[in-house]
Amino acid sequence: MFSTPRSLPQAAGLPGRVVVLDIAFAADGMGTPFEEVTGAFLRDLGDRLAAWVDHHDHELHARFADDPRFLLRTKAQHGACPEMITPALVAAVGPVDTILTHVDLDGLYAAAKWILGGHEPYPGADDDARAVDTRLGEPGPTGKLIDFALRARFRDTNLKHRIVQYLIARTKAPHHWEEIEEAARLVDPLLDEAKRQADRYRVDGQVAYVRPRGGAPYDKTELLLLGQEKAAVAVVQAVAGGGVVAVAAVATARKPEPEREPA
Repeated sequence: MFSTPRSLPQAAGLPGRVVVLDIAFAADGMGTPFEEVTGAFLRDLGDRLAAWVDHHDHELHARFADDPRFLLRTKAQHGACPEMITPALVAAVGPVDTILTHVDLDGLYAAAKWILGGHEPYPGADDDARAVDTRLGEPGPTGKLIDFALRARFRDTNLKHRIVQYLIARTKAPHHWEEIEEAARLVDPLLDEAKRQADRYRVDGQVAYVRPRGGAPYDKTELLLLGQEKAAVAVVQAVAGGGVVAVAAVATARKPEPEREPA
């Protein structure tokens, strides 16, 4: 199943032992208090939680430091979640009935790697996930196309299932790949519109700010990346959705730190 930090499913609807991948703890400052969202989910799930593996910064990580079910790191330690998933970790956790993972490429790759026993679905998959999730460096052709497909149809749950199925088939599922390619082609006009909107950026010191106009759909990720070419911090204020603001800041690349093998 796919989820986000602020909209976790009902624990009662998840069968058996559950592993949670690439889902950050809810943050109080985002209007979704930890105790009401993540905390409530953990209480409802109880002993059925097999493992929680995540790489997003959160001040409450320390609360779970002594619980072996939680493998919690920071973005600086691991740019993406799949590189945290090893054969030793999967073996130590044992059989699970449900994988609850994040909706983005990082989460899908993490789920596929877990299903494959901690092994990459193709050589360089971990690097692709890190490049896409940090927006540092270029992913390979497989990762780039899957990234475009998700950006074009980010609400399509069926597409996410197809991508996971393609990955666990170790990229030997041409019928799934054809659907991914078809979805990826839909991103082209969104990228073009993002480039047009990028001309509206205003730069003030280290911040580039834009409020898109015209109502045409655009790729927000691309618009933020174009803004980061102009300043260290890019800000996009979307008129729709109650004036939602998206912010991206330039980060520094860092190699993943090796994980200690489970006892």
